[in-house]
This record gives sequence, structure tokens and C-alpha cells, in this order.
Amino acid sequence: MLKKMKWLQLALLSVLAVILLAGCGGDNESDEGKNGGSKDNEKDMLTQIKENDKIVFGVKNDTRLFGLKNPNTKEVEGFDIDIAKALAGEILGDEEKVEFKEVTSKTRMPLLNNGDIDAIVATMTITEERKKEVDFTDVYFDAGQSLLVKKGSDIKGIDSLKGKKVLAVKGSTSAINIREKAPEAEVLEFENYSEAFAALKSGQGDTLTTDDSILYGMVDEDPNYELVGGTFTDEPYGIAVKKGNEKFVDELNKALKAIKDSGKYDEIHDKWIKKQ
Repeated sequence: MLKKMKWLQLALLSVLAVILLAGCGGDNESDEGKNGGSKDNEKDMLTQIKENDKIVFGVKNDTRLFGLKNPNTKEVEGFDIDIAKALAGEILGDEEKVEFKEVTSKTRMPLLNNGDIDAIVATMTITEERKKEVDFTDVYFDAGQSLLVKKGSDIKGIDSLKGKKVLAVKGSTSAINIREKAPEAEVLEFENYSEAFAALKSGQGDTLTTDDSILYGMVDEDPNYELVGGTFTDEPYGIAVKKGNEKFVDELNKALKAIKDSGKYDEIHDKWIKKQ
């Protein structure tokens, strides 16, 4: 009887061991299947773009000469827009294979990292700090920070800002730079360039600071204003993509080189960029 009980106990333990092992094996297989499946489904951005047959660019809608919505056509127009179209033409074979989504200096990186856009072409300066969050292409436009004032202003440059109110845009390098270079000035920040320029025109500030390329657009809009003091920073613009997409960056760089070599870049530049 004792032998029979021992035999039954051993048999029961063997059955339990088989069940447990099968369960563990099933979990591992399930996990591997999940991991393997997700790995198989992971595609680099360039592959996704080619499958979608479209590139979604984040662009400004409020920056004259670079990205500004035309109130009549409701289309966004400018240097950045035409550059984005030219890049799509090189990568996908058709300049119309683009979609534009509005970004501001404050929202562009969150929208990129959330996957709402594929790339940022929006007067974005390449900085070491930003390189920690996104990957940049080669420089596609060289700008420099300057000051915009109403004609006749006593502000002549960066050295005459003591006690003055300087207007800038949230999330821009301009706001950071002006605090460093003119610590005795009061800096007021706005959501976008339209608001900042409107504030300057209504007397809420003494000067507006951002890249000279953007300020030229404001002068083009209202010739009662002018740039003063030259540039006091270097602001190289780059196209930003979500970090870790080297193939897409390489493809954009190839496309940039192609439009420069063909003369297309100069054509777009001369069409939009107006200096005083």
C-alpha cells in the first residue's frame, strides 16, 4: 500500500511538472511571438514614407517668406514650403507627394517625436541641445539673429537695449540668445511671429528679435520697420527628423545636394529671400 501511495505521488508530481513546463514554454513562445512580431512590424521611417508615398512636413504658417498661409488660396507658401516640395520630388519622384502640418517654435519637436509629422522644415536652428532630442540634416539655410525696430528708433544694435522691452517667440533660440547678450533688457515672449510683430506695432515693445531671414519678411510686409545692428549670432537651419532615423537623414541630405547641384535651390532662394 505504501509503495502504491509513493507511486501515485510520483506520478502526480510528474504530471504537474509537465503542465508547468508546458505553461512556461507557452509563455516564452508567446513572448517570442510578440517580440518577433513587433520586430517584424518595426519599419524605419524612410520605408514607411515610401510605402505611404507621401512625406508629412511640419512647417510654419505665420512666417512671411518661409511659411505663410495665403488668406486667398488657404495654401501655405514660402521658401521652406518650396524646399520641402523639391525634396519630396527627389525622394518620391513627385513634388506633390507632400502633406503640410502647422507647427510653431514651441510645438514642432513634440509633434515630431509623437509621430504626427515626418520632418520639420520650419526655420529651425541646429543647436547641440536640440541634437540631443532630434537628428538634423546638413545646413539648408544660413541665418543670423538681428533686431527689428520702427524707423527712427534710438535702438541701433545689441548694445543699446538696456532698459528696453525686447519681443521674441516662445521656444526659439532667439529668446535664449537675447537674455544672454542683453541681460539688462526685458524680454517678452509670444506664441508666434504674427503675435510678436503685432505687439511691436501696437507699442508693447521697443524691438523684436529673431533670425534676420524672418525679419526681412516683416519688413516686406511693413516697410515702416527696418533691421538694425547687423547679426549677432549664427543660426544655421537644418531639417529635423525623429532621432534614430539615419537612413531618412541620409536620403534628405542626398536630396538637398541634388537640388543644390541642379540649381533648383538657388531658384527657390532667389524667389523668396529678399535682403534690404
